[in-house]
Amino acid sequence: MDRATDTQPYDALLLLSFGGPEGPDDVIPFLENVTRGRGIPRERLAEVGAHYRLFGGVSPINEQNRTLLAALRADFAGHGLDLPVYWGNRNWAPYVTDTLREIAAAGHRRVLTLATSAYASYSGCRQYREDLGAALTELAAEGVPLPRVDKLRHYYNHPGFLDTMTDGVLTALVELPEEVRDGARLVFTTHSIPDSAADTSGPPSGRAPGGAYVAQHLDAARTVAAAVAKATGVERPHELVYQSRSGSPEIPWLEPDIVDRLRELHAEGTPAVVMVPIGFVSDHMEVLYDLDTEAMDAARGMGLPAVRSATVGADPRFVAAVRDLVLERAATERGESPRRCALGDLGPSHDLCPAGCCPGRVARPAAAGADSPFA
Repeated sequence: MDRATDTQPYDALLLLSFGGPEGPDDVIPFLENVTRGRGIPRERLAEVGAHYRLFGGVSPINEQNRTLLAALRADFAGHGLDLPVYWGNRNWAPYVTDTLREIAAAGHRRVLTLATSAYASYSGCRQYREDLGAALTELAAEGVPLPRVDKLRHYYNHPGFLDTMTDGVLTALVELPEEVRDGARLVFTTHSIPDSAADTSGPPSGRAPGGAYVAQHLDAARTVAAAVAKATGVERPHELVYQSRSGSPEIPWLEPDIVDRLRELHAEGTPAVVMVPIGFVSDHMEVLYDLDTEAMDAARGMGLPAVRSATVGADPRFVAAVRDLVLERAATERGESPRRCALGDLGPSHDLCPAGCCPGRVARPAAAGADSPFA
């Protein structure tokens, strides 16, 4: 087989995502799935549910995953990769357990997983691995032959991800009035998480202050800002801010919040901002509401010119990056030494999450790691 198309030993790819409601009646049950075990009051669920109802109770993430699924299948077929692609979610249908059951029934025994989260953290990696572990545990109890499940490395600094983000910023800049364009500040944004989760993100032996989650975002933001400066000939200030906090106010979470920071920037005389959703793969609800609705409303209310750049979605360069990552991991599993593409200063991430990587509050069995009981 041509090494450029050889995916062995893997015989399937699982697109693993968050999931979202498909209609008004799904909203509260979906939010109950997301928050199960966290003691979130029902009135808080109703408050968040109102965000979804602004969009007919439908999260865009499922349709975006269908688009990405189709793009991956077409790309693989067009490049000679004989690798079926499946889709499963953590919090809504199609649930990952059902998809893994389908994968096993089809006779697949080595499965690679692409999570729609590019960075290291509990919620962005370990929790997906725990969901895979819970699914495999359930299937084992049913007597289903278990496939081995691995996970692609973090891809936040793969050229196919960052080059696409860069072009999104360049397109967004053109949408600003010409007189403020060169002075626009690039405000990179990602999901806030508890400080404690940020501090313990990444491998235990390599944790920098703030952990891998913050370090990886800062590296990605620096890389995109430098590429934008090179393309435009203008050095613009940039920074990393956070959004979508959902925890108790007594627990410290990463700050500053995007809306709070926009107010500060306006008071400081910043002429314009480009909000860059560097932490997100697609335009799901937290992008459409927290940025396109809440943050943009705040900016308009202050008279601060603001635009939001695109996420990578199913851009062909991102799809090609997934293909590259699949072939890279397959070659590594065969004992070869493939080229590992990465931009920025941190280099390619690990292939196998080490024991103790991105721990949660409660230890749960997780697949696709050095501490996996399912190998």
